[in-house]
Amino acid sequence: MSGCLCLPCCYKKSPPGNGESPAAIDSSSSSLLQKPTYPPPPPPPSSSKMDAAVERLKTGFEKFKTEVYDKKPDVFEPLKAGQAPKYMVFACADSRVCPSVTLGLEPGEAFTVRNIANMVPSYCKNKYAGVGSAIEYAVCALKVEVIVVIGHSRCGGIKALLSLKDGADDSFHFVEDWVRIGFPAKKKVQTECASMPFDDQCAVLEKEAVNVSLENLKTYPFVKEGVANGTLKLVGGHYDFVSGKFDTWEL
Repeated sequence: MSGCLCLPCCYKKSPPGNGESPAAIDSSSSSLLQKPTYPPPPPPPSSSKMDAAVERLKTGFEKFKTEVYDKKPDVFEPLKAGQAPKYMVFACADSRVCPSVTLGLEPGEAFTVRNIANMVPSYCKNKYAGVGSAIEYAVCALKVEVIVVIGHSRCGGIKALLSLKDGADDSFHFVEDWVRIGFPAKKKVQTECASMPFDDQCAVLEKEAVNVSLENLKTYPFVKEGVANGTLKLVGGHYDFVSGKFDTWEL
């Protein structure tokens, strides 16, 4: 018995007179067995472009040092001894909405947490400990007086939340699971604003998701205690960078 394992023939010999030779069929069959070819991946950024990006950070600091740091010793000298911020700010990681810039906050004024869609999860010692520890430190150690959650216009995280389909696979490793924190706000908007266009629903959801985060803040015992004692205030905010407006409210 032969030890050779042969592939079955990929063609049949053409009967006489059909005008196609076995060689032609064999050539066609062989092409089917070839590995498919794919376009090459895009080239990585050139080193010169990446070096320029790093240099931008260096020149940016040099400008800050000469035009801000050196000219405001009254602001920066006290910070060498410690910080005593009045605000804790939750803002989106979106590069267009830096709260220190849009609200004119000086260094030392705000203890800031930025994440996708400015979400605040409810209290849980086993999940989202990064957010929980920041809230605990701000309230219990720094004694902040105001926690403000700021949403913004055209938020990609809010759009992702409103676009989620039940049972659909996630496209990202973390994003969808994170924005589901705002699921109660999504259901409210879909119920109350069903007749509105998608973009208009997103605009409403930007503020409703802030309200969910404000309610979630109250699930932290030290936040709840501070609000009850009158030593801590919770504020919602929304920055519309399209029209240049900023709104605040309290629940």
